[in-house]
Amino acid sequence: MKTKFYTILAFLFVTVSITAQIDRSQQPKPGPAPKISLEKPTEYELKNGLKILIVENHKLPRVSYNLTIDRDPIIEGDKAGVTSLLGSMLGNGTTNISKDDFNEEVDFLGARLSFGFSGGFASSLTKYSDRILQLLADAAMNPLLTSEEFSKEKDKLLEGLKSQAKSVDAVAGRVGGALSYGTEHPYGEFVTEETVNSVSFDDIQSYFTKYFGPNDAYLVVIGDVNTKEVYKRIKKYFGKWKKASDISSFVPEANQNVEALEINFVDMPNAVQSNISITSNVKLKMSDPDYHAVLIANKIFGGGFNSYLNMNLREANGWTYGARSSVGTDKYISRFSAGAAVRNAVTDSAIVETIKEIKRFQSEPVEASALANAKAKYVGDFVLALERPSTIAQYAISTKINELPEDFYATYLEKINAVSIEDVQRVANKYFTADNARFIVVGKGSEVVANLEKLGIPIKYFDKYANPTEKPEFSKPIPEGVTASSVMASYIEAIGGKAAVESVQTMLFNAEVTIEGAPFKPTAVIKAMAPNKSSMEMSIAGMGTIMKQKFDGTTGYAEQQGMKQPMSEEDVAEQASQKGLFPEAHYTADEIELMSLSDLDGTDVYKIKVKGVSESFRYYDANSGLLLREEATEEAQGQSVTTITVHSDYRAVDGVMIPFGRKITAGPQVFGFNASKVVVNSGVTEADFK
Repeated sequence: MKTKFYTILAFLFVTVSITAQIDRSQQPKPGPAPKISLEKPTEYELKNGLKILIVENHKLPRVSYNLTIDRDPIIEGDKAGVTSLLGSMLGNGTTNISKDDFNEEVDFLGARLSFGFSGGFASSLTKYSDRILQLLADAAMNPLLTSEEFSKEKDKLLEGLKSQAKSVDAVAGRVGGALSYGTEHPYGEFVTEETVNSVSFDDIQSYFTKYFGPNDAYLVVIGDVNTKEVYKRIKKYFGKWKKASDISSFVPEANQNVEALEINFVDMPNAVQSNISITSNVKLKMSDPDYHAVLIANKIFGGGFNSYLNMNLREANGWTYGARSSVGTDKYISRFSAGAAVRNAVTDSAIVETIKEIKRFQSEPVEASALANAKAKYVGDFVLALERPSTIAQYAISTKINELPEDFYATYLEKINAVSIEDVQRVANKYFTADNARFIVVGKGSEVVANLEKLGIPIKYFDKYANPTEKPEFSKPIPEGVTASSVMASYIEAIGGKAAVESVQTMLFNAEVTIEGAPFKPTAVIKAMAPNKSSMEMSIAGMGTIMKQKFDGTTGYAEQQGMKQPMSEEDVAEQASQKGLFPEAHYTADEIELMSLSDLDGTDVYKIKVKGVSESFRYYDANSGLLLREEATEEAQGQSVTTITVHSDYRAVDGVMIPFGRKITAGPQVFGFNASKVVVNSGVTEADFK
């Protein structure tokens, strides 16, 4: 059965119109930078090394506590993941209070309390501030570290790693860091199932004793407090906190940048799009004179919607949903990165255009309007952020940790507004490079490598864990006698045979739907009737039906919240062209073409091109004959959208093998359909498609 799914998105736009007598032919001149007045914290230090920064703010009856441990980066080595596990276990009870009682009390107080390996945070109303401070101290000094909780968190981490195994973005991030910094560097090492499994409960306890202590730790208090009184309470609750046994660690040098531009390619046959990112290491601290100029330069190049990179790759060419760049700041080393997720067919073109934009950024002075807009964005964001107490805490800690001048944030906007066109061009040539950089490209090699090779840029191949490999074998010899028609025949035989397939006239699916990023899980009822009628109704508990999509063989529509949208002529033509619930039983030899025998996630598959109203591809397991994947590319709002449908969990229903699992990726959206019930030749009538 072939059913086309439409993604219906509803957006609420609030438009505010302001009319005034303004000369719009002249760009407004920027006003003077707002005067920033940040109250200087009162500072104390306990004998155990804990540094305390207190800022009184009586505007609201609330208090927040930010605990930050400023330790050197730690090399975890063959136990990578131990600090993540320890961080996830902190803040869940203490040796004095059980996990349930601890969390219930925090909830009862209407407070917030959280922990990680680098510190913790707590906030509450003023009247509960003493108790929440006491709980914060107890959780920091006496965490409830149990083998049972360790096993639970370990299982969660392993499950997360498994779910990321086929994530192009996760692989790109892992390989990019490993190649840029080196796997022996704390910023380049990564967590694997093997390293997580090597972590023991003893390691958790050892790392806590060794690294989690008041040495070089900061506690920032902001809110409705009396400075002297809150200091006394902090001294009382945190004064007995024992120092960590070792807060320093050796940080090796990171990898050097490559001598010339190269492509580092990772083949992922399941990739819907290519993740491309040009990257090079940079040394930039917040205290460096270039810092503010780099912020503005990045905003212009790739840090916003109207940036050079996004306007080219997204707006001008429609190759991506968004292109971005960043320049990191760090005591030790960081990176410049720029890239996007793009369609396989334009991977090489996107690389060429990215290089072109970097060269243009370096050689041509930016326009005054672009500079003014970037400054205005930073000024606005900075001023708004000052309304949040957490921002003041962040600034206080940042000033200490990054060894910034005391007036760094008070003069922040002055320095932003002082950035000139010449400053932007200077830092563009210093930090934004396409010469000694590497393009990390993770994608479907069988579709992109041939065009990448034509660019003339050296290509080096790596696996998903940054290990060098030989160029993958993207296509294997097709066995003699195998044709597109024989692949179709093998599929029909695999799912039950021609007679069983032809006997199916209707199908009904009850399915649970998962939508990545959505807080709810809809249910769907999907119905089909030969040769081409289809219906899908999606519901959410307590809300009823939220979406319908119908096709009765002649016309169709999509409906959401009472608004009905007729199918386009193209969609009607495609739906009408279907000849049955199992199209493989009806394809003629001139409608299909065998493209290749290749690897798909470790499985040999035959790739079949299907010609028709819109071209699509289908992938069949070379051994079992089952359909594993479908691909189709369509134009939508000026951009090409590739939809991938992955079929899984085949089960027999009245003698026919049906996939109970379907994962649909349409652009940036991912849907999962897991059938709880499948019925054939029952429960479907003509009225269902009206």
